[in-house]
Amino acid sequence: MNKFQNIYAILHKEYGPQGWWPLTPDGETRTKHHSGNPKSEQHRFEIMLGAILTQNTAWTNVEKALEQLHKNKLVHYDKILSTKKEKLASLIRSAGYYNQKAERLAIISRFVKEHTIKGLMKKDTAALREMLLSVKGIGPETADSIVLYAFEKPSFVIDAYTKRIFSRIGICAADVDYHELQKMFMDSIRKDVDVYKEYHALIVEHAKQHCRTKPGCKNCPLGRLCMKRI
Repeated sequence: MNKFQNIYAILHKEYGPQGWWPLTPDGETRTKHHSGNPKSEQHRFEIMLGAILTQNTAWTNVEKALEQLHKNKLVHYDKILSTKKEKLASLIRSAGYYNQKAERLAIISRFVKEHTIKGLMKKDTAALREMLLSVKGIGPETADSIVLYAFEKPSFVIDAYTKRIFSRIGICAADVDYHELQKMFMDSIRKDVDVYKEYHALIVEHAKQHCRTKPGCKNCPLGRLCMKRI
């Protein structure tokens, strides 16, 4: 068992299955956290919206924004495109950068309208990722979140939590290149969508529980591996 596999096993034993991505059950307005896989095109589109809304903000703020979009029946690309930017921005205000994000929700809506969810599902991982990266406002982390969680294709997500935890353990530098660390993960663990989802979600949970900006090292399950232990 290599280091990446070992860390996954430790985190999974500590926190259990996470069931990401948080989704809103049909007919409701509130997201729930252990929701399993997307079961409809609306679920997939909601994940795409969430991946954009969560840029530079906490997920709790995204949940409030998604709740407002559901209450106003706007979790559909045509509905977003027919909504004035000012109204859309006011509904997603909790997610921060709301004017910019309103523009980006409209951009991704036009993208989905042009290519369709079904059409995007047919793309292979690399082609889909490249298409998403060509969309204004979508960088590697957002693209990989959409590829993995919305379209269930194997592309590991690297975020600030991942860099923080794995640099403290000593596996990479704190300023490691996104694709360098992504390759390390994808070369070291089984190429499996469910494993990728769980691993990323476990990393987020561990960062919230212990590996914060100011680390809470007491009882940390990765403590014996960590070079930055206080």
